[in-house]
Amino acid sequence: MKRIGVFTSGGDAPGMNACIRAVVRGAVYHGIEVYGIRRGYSGMIAGDVYKMESHSVSNIVQRGGTILKSARSKDFMTPEGRKKAYDNLVELGIEGLVAIGGNGTFTGAMIFGNEYGIPTVGAPGTIDNDLYGTDYTIGFDTAVNTALDAIDRIRDTASSHDRIFFIEVMGRDSGYIAVQSGIAGGAELVMVPEVLTPISEVVETLKQGWSRSKSSSIIIVAEGDEEGSAQEVADKIKTQVDENADIRVTTLGHTQRGGPPSAYDRILASRLGLGALEGLIGGQKNVMAGIINNDLVYTPFEDTIRLPKPINEDLLRMVKILSV
Repeated sequence: MKRIGVFTSGGDAPGMNACIRAVVRGAVYHGIEVYGIRRGYSGMIAGDVYKMESHSVSNIVQRGGTILKSARSKDFMTPEGRKKAYDNLVELGIEGLVAIGGNGTFTGAMIFGNEYGIPTVGAPGTIDNDLYGTDYTIGFDTAVNTALDAIDRIRDTASSHDRIFFIEVMGRDSGYIAVQSGIAGGAELVMVPEVLTPISEVVETLKQGWSRSKSSSIIIVAEGDEEGSAQEVADKIKTQVDENADIRVTTLGHTQRGGPPSAYDRILASRLGLGALEGLIGGQKNVMAGIINNDLVYTPFEDTIRLPKPINEDLLRMVKILSV
């Protein structure tokens, strides 16, 4: 393999730049030309591609976001769009791809690989940590620490004013950010998509706290919880608790996507970027590079996309025990 392409797709995640850097410098080390594809599959279709050198990735390891930009492409979902992308890659002589992204990115890569035979190895870049085949995804650790910083600050004002705060964190289908930031932030309860937490349980938790003279509480709500958003949960609670209770809602939103990656994410992204590149060189295709028990492993895209990554029930149990 003499020439490869690298791109980021889907939602951005802190550490993506460190991953790009590892791919590019790893390719230079192995004597392989590497081309950056801007805006994911959209750029592949539009031919927005440029050659990258070692200096192309200087001074980016500490930056959030992605220098290659990211986008979601409806055109790539069509056979005509994928044919255009393939023709552009052939014209450039690109023989393999490193895809940095999540579930949607790997779904597109798997279909593309099956249709045209261009090998692709993925690196898991998503703050949600919801991909089967790796213990942690690029950006997750930073997102948890960003959420935790906000929770710590909100805890101060909650305590000062005897308030109940419902804090919404990202996690449409996954509660990993909610659970880990909830444990680290001392939350009284965590609500996640994987486990139904009825409003009655939230009310009971708050009442138990009041019986122990707790004057303030923090409830963490993943955005995809079955009871609804943090605002919806708070509205339901208001009708069932003391009407004088001071209830506030904070939605952290896209602050969790931005900012410099943590040291852990920079190292993880570097390992996964280099692992994806060297897997591609070694003949891997339609797989995702991941780290399980500190070992580099390759998981077929089909499994990464299809198989669930359940929340550790011990972590959920820990939240209840530690909130007593």
